[in-house]
Amino acid sequence: MSRLDGKVAVITGAASGIGKEIARTFIGQGAKVIVADISDQANAAAAELGSSAKGFRADVSRSDDVAAMLDFALASFGRLDILCNNAGLDGALAPISEYDVDEFDRVVAVNLRGVFLGIRHAIPRMRGHSGAIVNTASIAGSVVMPNMPAYCAAKAGVMQLTKVAAVECAPLGIQVNTICPSVIRTQMVANLPSSFIEGLEQATPAGRIAEPWEVANLAVFLASGEAPFLTGCSIAIDGGFTLL
Repeated sequence: MSRLDGKVAVITGAASGIGKEIARTFIGQGAKVIVADISDQANAAAAELGSSAKGFRADVSRSDDVAAMLDFALASFGRLDILCNNAGLDGALAPISEYDVDEFDRVVAVNLRGVFLGIRHAIPRMRGHSGAIVNTASIAGSVVMPNMPAYCAAKAGVMQLTKVAAVECAPLGIQVNTICPSVIRTQMVANLPSSFIEGLEQATPAGRIAEPWEVANLAVFLASGEAPFLTGCSIAIDGGFTLL
């Protein structure tokens, strides 16, 4: 028996990168998946993943979009068991004194407000049966990344929001946990300076950055209900970087 048989998952930011790998891995474990993304590639990505996936275009910073996205899961597959709040962006690189205010708001809207809206709208739709909410934060929520004030602040907010949601959702049988990756080998890495990546690899005990499948496998565990007493945790997947 597969680990997610019979479960329905909504994954945001799932048209590429970590989100797409989570969607592929979930389907391989028996789940039905809504591939949600702000880009027009959501339907194409879902078609690539097969009949167990359906695409939905959504801006996670908009409350109406998030509610519609979750309702689409209910209409398509009859239930909602898992929400992966994975959509995110790194934003511009600049010191705080020069950081564009509109850019700060844009990054926080996607990376933090989007997670809040996902949790807010998922709770009533999961009520009455057990469920799992898996957020994607970053080691940048606990380790300083100079010139990334909006990203670091938003990811730290996700980690704290996870704790609040976990306490509120525990009586409902809904687990809420967060994955905190270091840099993962996705298209987003192409936007970072090569010197930054090289320095990160040298500073990581494992001597490398992670692959998307490693994050996806952790997401499966957190979504599976195999450890139902585990909630409110922010789990670093960073090759030991934050241990030093």
